[in-house]
Amino acid sequence: MIRVIDYGLGNVSAFLNMYKRLNIEAAVARDADELRQADKLILPGVGAFDHAMELLQASGMRGTLDELVTQHKIPVLGICVGMQILARGSDEGKSAGLGWIDGHVKGFKSLGLDLLLPHMGWNDVQPVGDARLFAGLEGDGRFYFLHSFYFQCERQQDVAAVSRYGIDFGCAVHADNIYGVQFHPEKSHHFGAQLLKNFAEL
Repeated sequence: MIRVIDYGLGNVSAFLNMYKRLNIEAAVARDADELRQADKLILPGVGAFDHAMELLQASGMRGTLDELVTQHKIPVLGICVGMQILARGSDEGKSAGLGWIDGHVKGFKSLGLDLLLPHMGWNDVQPVGDARLFAGLEGDGRFYFLHSFYFQCERQQDVAAVSRYGIDFGCAVHADNIYGVQFHPEKSHHFGAQLLKNFAEL
């Protein structure tokens, strides 16, 4: 079963509704026992990096989540800030991230380009390499974004897809059983439904 982690951030019901339409079993996880019932996990998030880490820590699920992902290799999909906290840290705050993927979250503002922030709306997404998360979306995937920070991977092979906003930036990451997307699949119509279906079928 897919468990959507409810630690106080992200539209959990949107993911449950989309999986219901896809006829794929999914439920919420609000504690460690519910986490352990999962064979896949979705880690949503909106807002600020430090706030996300504080809420996750306060939820009582952080230790079990680390164990399931890093030791038992349960597949996890981080979304928006849920992707950003996969990194070691962020320019947005001072808290350490989960550190599951080598990288750091950078602000578009630091690029010194004349960009409207946040980056908001639909944008093309180009998969990189063997990106199973994007099966059926090669060449025409468009997703909904809302962010001012982006994940800069230390290892190029961890970049699963790129998009362009002033620069080409990694909008999806993948290392072993760990996946992340900066955009919102739950707001991206049939493109998002296909991606969430792909995750369920990994």
